[in-house]
Order: sequence, then structure tokens, then C-alpha cells
Amino acid sequence: MTTPFGGPARTAPGLPNTPTPPTGWPVGSYATYAEAQRAVDYLADRDFPVADVTLVGVDLMLVERVIGRLTWGRVLLSGAASGAWFGLFVGLLLGLFSPGNSAFGPILVGLISGVLFGVVFAAVGYGATRGRRDFTSSSQMVAGRYDVLCQPRNAEKARELLAKLAMGPTTPETPQQQS
Repeated sequence: MTTPFGGPARTAPGLPNTPTPPTGWPVGSYATYAEAQRAVDYLADRDFPVADVTLVGVDLMLVERVIGRLTWGRVLLSGAASGAWFGLFVGLLLGLFSPGNSAFGPILVGLISGVLFGVVFAAVGYGATRGRRDFTSSSQMVAGRYDVLCQPRNAEKARELLAKLAMGPTTPETPQQQS
């Protein structure tokens, strides 16, 4: 089985294998993932059954941050570098299995071939865009807010604990001090 994004499905026992909307009652809402993660960690530190908790990103956005300008020089250099690594790998494999004492010849042939193929493929790929995408970027999925949901059987306890967290810095409780 695979996930909607093409990777292998890795689910924990008892979790659905298909994309399923989350269930539970809202017990907290946070502006950042780090805050939501901190809230769940706070619950875990107090021996709360965190298997009942779900983090939900709401108002999802795909954020693409532009890293820099793309030029023919950068494209060809990047193609040469990636081709060199692949060619070096192939050359090393050929060198290991080639008859004779010297593995230098196959390594050199693999390296040069890799650079040439890398440059050609990068040039063809970039040329096919015809200047419509002359920049490099990095994409990231971000949520507008992060809700913490909890199964109804423990939702009230989760709300009480998260209310203590929201009240600010207090002395840390140990599990023996809780009532």
C-alpha cells in the first residue's frame, strides 16, 4: 500500500490505512507547529495517554521560497556535479569488477562520462523550460494554525493540563504530585 504522496504506507497498529479525517474534541489551538508540539510534549511529561491525541494543521498553504536566480552557468555546473558523482559511482563499480591491476581507467571513464551526460541532461531540461522558470526555490507545506484534538474519554483532562501550560511558567510537576 502507498500513501497519497506515493511513499510506502507506515501506519501504527490501530490507525486507519486510508486517508481519514481526524476525530476527537479540540483541546487546544496554536499558531505554530512548535507550540502544538510543546503542548503534546507537556501532556506526555504528565503521563497523559497521548495516543488519544491528534495534531491537525488547519488552513494549509504551499509556501515556495525563492532561493536564487537560475542561469545557464549554474544549470550546467549543477548538471556536471551531479553527473560526476553518478559517474564516479559507476566507475568505482566497474573498477571493482574489471580484470587487471588498475581500477583507475574505469573510474576515469565513468567520471568523464558522468560529467558529459549530466551536462547534456541538465541543458536539455533547462532549455525545455524556455525561460519560464529562471529561479530555484524550496517548497514547504505550512498550516495557518495547529489544533490539538483528543478522544472524548480524556479530552477534559487534556484541557485542564493545557490550561495550566497556558497560565505560564510554573514549577514543573512530577507525576507523583498530580492529583
